[in-house]
Amino acid sequence: MRADGAGRGTAHQATTPTAALTYGAYLRLPQLLGQQVPRTAAYDEQLFITVHQVHELWFKQLLVELTDARDRMLAGDSATAVRRLRRCREIERALLSALELLDTMAPHDFQAFRGALGSASGAQSAQFHEVEAVSAGRGRTRAMGWLTDAERARLDRRLLEPTLWDGFLAVLTGIPRAGRAAALRGEGPYGELAHALLGHDEGWALWRDRHVLVVERQIGGGRGTAGSSGAAYLRVRSAERFFPELWEARGAVL
Repeated sequence: MRADGAGRGTAHQATTPTAALTYGAYLRLPQLLGQQVPRTAAYDEQLFITVHQVHELWFKQLLVELTDARDRMLAGDSATAVRRLRRCREIERALLSALELLDTMAPHDFQAFRGALGSASGAQSAQFHEVEAVSAGRGRTRAMGWLTDAERARLDRRLLEPTLWDGFLAVLTGIPRAGRAAALRGEGPYGELAHALLGHDEGWALWRDRHVLVVERQIGGGRGTAGSSGAAYLRVRSAERFFPELWEARGAVL
């Protein structure tokens, strides 16, 4: 693995001598590895923090890919959009793998540090809500009193922007009704794009379902942190889909 920026262009190389750049400096490892700061002496709190920080890193990359996929569709570049969305599906598989690590933690091990979480809750992930906003326009920042000013501005902006579905409809502009119906079913020249969108929707849904099981394994039907209803609320939300039209169109194939 190279971390010297080779192939990134002469302008960057001219201002930053690659010979002086180390792997740790390029990745800012001292700063990155210094961000895991448990509040208790409980053994599994380190794992809990790491898993959630890894999620935020992947959410950040997911937002990069989703945003570009939408912009590519709006520009009529469906081929690149497909590649971006397929990468999103792989990121969602990585998120699933990270989540499964929490199942190595016994419920009593979680309880050993749960009190230290205070009012903090996974529902307060601004980037999670951004993913839902760029995918399907979901979110109401007025109900999210925990957002920082920067997070609120970012999420408000996302909610005003076109969604992935808007991008897909833009690609289909001017296509006859029969061709649009075929695309929704995953057929024709734009069927591959529909399949890629559905893959993202499926990947996110699988993560949400798996998250419910992790919560149920740790706290059963009890209330979540910050007074949330816990698994019951998550179970209801996990049934939601970004692109219901694509799922419904699958019935037309039968």
